[in-house]
Amino acid sequence: MKSTLLVLLSIVLLNHDSYSQSAIEDSITIRAIYDEILTEGECYENLRVLCKDIGNRLSGSENAEKAVLWGEDLLNSYGFDNVRLQEVMVPKWERGYDEIGQILHKDQVIPVGICALGGSIGCERPVIAEVIEVKYLSELEALGEENIKGKIVFFNRALDPLLINTGAAYGGAYDQRSSGASTSAKHGAVACLVRSLTLSDDDSPHTGAMSYDDNYPEVPAAAISTSGAKLLSELLKENKDLKFEIQLNCKAYPDVPSSNVIGEILGSENPEKIIVVGGHLDSWDVGEGAHDDGAGIVQSIEALRCLNALGIKPKNTIRVVLFMNEENGNNGGKTYAQEVKKSREYHVAAIESDAGGFTPRGFNVDGNEMQAEKFKSWAPLFEPYELHRFKRGFTGVDISPLRNDTIALFGLSPDSQRYFDFHHSDRDTFENVHKRELELGAAALCSLLYLIDKHGLE
Repeated sequence: MKSTLLVLLSIVLLNHDSYSQSAIEDSITIRAIYDEILTEGECYENLRVLCKDIGNRLSGSENAEKAVLWGEDLLNSYGFDNVRLQEVMVPKWERGYDEIGQILHKDQVIPVGICALGGSIGCERPVIAEVIEVKYLSELEALGEENIKGKIVFFNRALDPLLINTGAAYGGAYDQRSSGASTSAKHGAVACLVRSLTLSDDDSPHTGAMSYDDNYPEVPAAAISTSGAKLLSELLKENKDLKFEIQLNCKAYPDVPSSNVIGEILGSENPEKIIVVGGHLDSWDVGEGAHDDGAGIVQSIEALRCLNALGIKPKNTIRVVLFMNEENGNNGGKTYAQEVKKSREYHVAAIESDAGGFTPRGFNVDGNEMQAEKFKSWAPLFEPYELHRFKRGFTGVDISPLRNDTIALFGLSPDSQRYFDFHHSDRDTFENVHKRELELGAAALCSLLYLIDKHGLE
């Protein structure tokens, strides 16, 4: 039945003036890629093992090292060439236990969901103080130390619901999480609360990286769930003297060694030319790191498995990289790029999947005009699979250090509407990844790899 469909497709395309013989061959191969992954794909089961047998994988943790060994074993099991570990030094930070967030309102003690932001210090004893609510970091400058000193600063800026691109909404609110603690401490605050960066209205706090400015004291920093933020804001309207209690038990340690995991299919004609595909193996320490970025990891591995399964012999070397430490430092991406430069490897392109395992809508590209136009010329080949977004834009944190004047960077762009419901929270679990959507993303990655390898980008 499959071969009959391919023959019929060939006849249709041969009678269409706009299609060359090469485009017909490409269309048939891409159809075969989708058929293989949608019927014989292994990425969903691989994701189940990663999430359920290992779980969350914060850099420097025991689970992260288990994931490294899992990745190495899986790449070897598929018979990839040159499977190896690349040492990366990573931060080690532990959340601790019994995180407590409570609103002390009149004679009431109201627990709300909080979790420490990644990198926060802990509390030697519970921090109990009055709360001052702001939306922007700039508001602190206007309020001054006389209004902030000794208080907990509560950043309550929601993601903009009017932005259809939820990544843009996230980026528009990110500064309060990354810089809120030091900006608060600059004016004498004793702690910092940040509304979770999600459009979802729930009780799950969403963590994420923050950093301290060496010029100011370090104060505890925590995310508060969106429902907790709404309640706190409402109660502050009727009682500006209410207090909040924070108890965190985080601790930072010296950096420790970890690894990127690398495997490849050696090129049959130009093995010295490399096309990379990957995602990040680490995740935050809540949930299971399913969408962020277990999905990207297993999709990238699946893309190489599919090429082998179909007997496609790439001209260039196709390399999969499972990067370590994207979440709180990107040392995996930086180390990989440094080694590429040191060894003078030539990379044609790099592709990243790190936007969740949702239905793919297209790709972003970061490259020169010629590369972008060549890439966009393939849009008709993806149209049958409802991939329609082919535009310039951000491609991925892990591959960004590779950027130079010759390489083209690509990022898989799935539907973004639900991603931040799960992002950096205890809701990011295997059960919240849809098998077919995950497989469609893997097929899209594999198809792009095939086209870049066959046609190049010049």
